[in-house]
This record gives sequence, C-alpha cells and structure tokens, in this order.
Amino acid sequence: MPTLTKDFVYISGLQKQIGNKVTLQGWVQNRRDSKGIVFLVLRDGTGYLQCVILEETIGTERFDQVKRLGLESSVQITGTVRADEKQIGGLELQADSVEIWAEAEEYPIGKKDHGVDFLLSRRHLWLRSKKQWAIMRIRNSIIYAIHRFFQERGFVQMDAPIFTGNAVEGTTNLFETDFFEQPAYLSQSGQLYGEAMAMAMGKIYTFGPIFRAEKSKTRRHLSEFWMIEPEMAFYDLDMTMDVIEDFIRTVVTEVLEKCKDEFAIIERDITKLETVTKTFPRIPYDEAVKIIRGEKDVDGQNAIKSLEQELERIKAKIKELTADNETREQGLKQQGVKKGVIAFNEEKIRQQKIEIKELEEDERNIPNWLESAKNFKHGEDFGGSDETVITRMFDTPIMVYNWPKAVKAFYMKEEDDQPGVAKGVDVLAPEGYGEIVGGGQRETDLQKLVDQIHRHELPMEVFEWYLDLRRFGSVPHSGFGLGLERIICWVCKLPHVRESIPFPRFVGNLFP
Repeated sequence: MPTLTKDFVYISGLQKQIGNKVTLQGWVQNRRDSKGIVFLVLRDGTGYLQCVILEETIGTERFDQVKRLGLESSVQITGTVRADEKQIGGLELQADSVEIWAEAEEYPIGKKDHGVDFLLSRRHLWLRSKKQWAIMRIRNSIIYAIHRFFQERGFVQMDAPIFTGNAVEGTTNLFETDFFEQPAYLSQSGQLYGEAMAMAMGKIYTFGPIFRAEKSKTRRHLSEFWMIEPEMAFYDLDMTMDVIEDFIRTVVTEVLEKCKDEFAIIERDITKLETVTKTFPRIPYDEAVKIIRGEKDVDGQNAIKSLEQELERIKAKIKELTADNETREQGLKQQGVKKGVIAFNEEKIRQQKIEIKELEEDERNIPNWLESAKNFKHGEDFGGSDETVITRMFDTPIMVYNWPKAVKAFYMKEEDDQPGVAKGVDVLAPEGYGEIVGGGQRETDLQKLVDQIHRHELPMEVFEWYLDLRRFGSVPHSGFGLGLERIICWVCKLPHVRESIPFPRFVGNLFP
C-alpha cells in the first residue's frame, strides 16, 4: 500500500514537467502488455496518460502484479515525463516505480457495446468512461462560462426556492409534496421569484434545479434538470433577445476555446458550433409556420423538399455503407491478411456501423417530420418534429418570436397592436436540437394579469404576492430561461439528454 503524498501532480499539468520526475495517482483506464513491458493508460480525473513500465526497472514481482491489474485498479506511479506526439496529449511517462492502492474486481463495463439500460443502471461507473468524462468536463466549462457572462455584466445571482406554494405554468406536471402538513410543489421554474428579485436588484439570474413530473421518455426530457433564469427590470423583448444572442455566442465561444481536447474525444464537429459568431435570425411565429409547412423558402431551400431529398440520400448511403462493410468482412476472412490491414478494416467497419445506425434513425424519423410539417396548424405550439424541420434550414440558433398568446404562459405580455400575440421568444438550436431558451416580456398591467390567472383557472390567493409586484412600482421587465442540459446536448451533439447530467432522473429511472 503506497503512502499518501502531497507532492503528486496531475496529468493536466504535465506539459510543464517534460524531463522531470513526477508522481501520479489515478486509475487504470487501459492496459496492454508484451514480454518485459506493460503499457498502462492512467486517468486521474484531469486527463489521460500512457505509462511505460519495464520489468527490468520495477522488478519481476511488482511487474507480475502490474500485468494482472484490472481496469479501474488504483495506482501511484513515479517516473519521468517524456514528449511523444504519438501518445495521448503528446506525452508519456517512463515509470521508475509502481505502487498499488487497490486491485479492482472484473470491471462490468467493457469495450463491447452495452445497452443504454445496462449503462444507466451503472451510471456511477459509466461516468468514468472517456466520452462521459469529456461531456462532464464540457458541462463544467459551460456552467463556468454562464456565471462569468452574467457576473461581468452586472447581474446578481439570486436563489429561488425549491419548495413553492404555487405553480408557474399550470399544475399538471408538478411534483406535489407535504410541507409540514401543507401541500407544496417542487419548483418548475424560478421565474416568478426572479421577477421579485429583479425589482430589488435590477438585473438578476437564478441557477438551480427544476422539477417536471411529465411522464415523458423522449430524448429531450428529464424530470430533474438545471435552469438559468435571468430577469431584467426596464427591458423589453427586443432588448432581451439582444442579451440572449450575446449570451449564447459568448458561452459557446468560450467553451470551444477551453475544451478542444474534450471535443476531440467525443468527436464533435466544432465547425457546426463556430457559426455562433454569425447573427442569429429573428423570425416571427407567422413566418416560422410558413417555413415549416414549406410555403416559404430559406435561401432558396424548401423545408419539405429538402427533407424528401435527404431521405433519398440516406437510403442510398445506407445501401453504400452496408455493401462496403460486407466487402471488408469478406476480405478479413481471407488468408494472409496483415495485422495492420485487419485492424484498419475492423475499425472502419465499426465506424460505419455507427454511421448506419444513425442514418437508420433519420430514415425512420423523416417521414414523421414530413407528416407533422405538412399538417401543422397555425396557432399551435411547436413540437419536437416541427423544431427539427425549421432548425435544419439554418446553421445558427434561430429566434422565433411573437407567439400566439394561447400557447404561452399567463404572465406573458400581449402586443399592444396585435391582440392575441404574446411578446415571447423561443431560441431553437440547429442540427435538429430545438428549443434551448424560452423567454419574453412580462405583463405589467395588474388587471390584465388578474384576468389571465382567472382564464388559466389558477388559484388567485397563491398569486397575491406576485400581484404585489404590479401594485408597488411596476416597470417593464423581461427575462428568459435556458435549460442547461439542453444546451449541453446541442454543444456536445448528444443523442439523448440523459448523457448531459451526472445522474439523470426521468420516469422509470431513480437509481443509482
């Protein structure tokens, strides 16, 4: 058993240690060996590093122990840092000694493909995998960039309560609980409290957990997630859209700069994100509906026709990749194929199978998107399919504003010269990811707000405190909410929101 030392270093700081002897501590992420040598990939939470361990250096007894180490065994390794551009991070460690903290049992998550249910039931271990590690590092950088954006612009972070006595947008998707023999709900938004805090501080933002009891298992839904909700006194909808655009552009640009290695690990095409430097299109709801239904083109492209063409392209591509894989698999069965050729073709087959799987999902989805788009009725809210159709037409986030009041929250302000139109905005991320931000200008007229509470059949008594904000110094104000996990999904191009949070909670998934 090694002795704890405060003099160990982290892999993330090794660029400054080339040529120096250092001590590292971490876990075995991978191991391969041959006669007299072990190549061990160490992870320590900050990065990955190949360590070269020679039998003649550490002795036969310890070498035999190292050869038996299973994945996720914990070790302490001392050696010299060497530059090697062929290795992870351009470095490797020539080991002088290896000490073992704990030999792991047979690790349940191997290199083979595992089903999602299997991985979710072992989320506490799945988090250690390279891709999940990279996603969580990107999540951390997004959170840091969000705080920095608001703090540098004079916003005050304030905290909304998690226990609330009233709903924000209806009671059908709330978790009800007992609060000292009084009914209470887990918060579905901090926005109403944000308005109160903005009246005290001018500009605030909340950053906390939100709970929705929808029994939905789509790729966009969680029961517990994190929301960032700024609220600004003396702001209208146009000013709010300016803040949103600046906010998304700043955060994504900062994360792209900080997380280059992590994006490489998850194989994210960051050119798709670099377009945030462009101006975000601002599209009225009426125009957005025409784009979805194929009644209006975008830069010469028609949403319906482009989907139909994409479906034909996908079918042809699946056929091409399937035939290529069959040819490669036949070639692997022949005699005398070199190891390098075998390894290359096996990896190519693996990659193409992943691509085929993704293409087949689009092949199944596109007919549904087409049906939804062709039958979309003006006045309806956008569903996931509708958001996918319109966002495919743009390479940046888009802002859809001036929505039908009937599909927006009771507190949304109505356009003075357009009855029935709410001064709200949804920001939809490209590549089919859909809504990541929802916001708008708040109703300031006391009587109109009272009328809306009645119209939505909400209990007036629990909103009396909220109505006080209009009785005592009401001012124009506006704000928005950003779903943290949804922006992570888009930035990382994740297939499901469950990979964007350490321990996802959704219907049927409570453990670990």
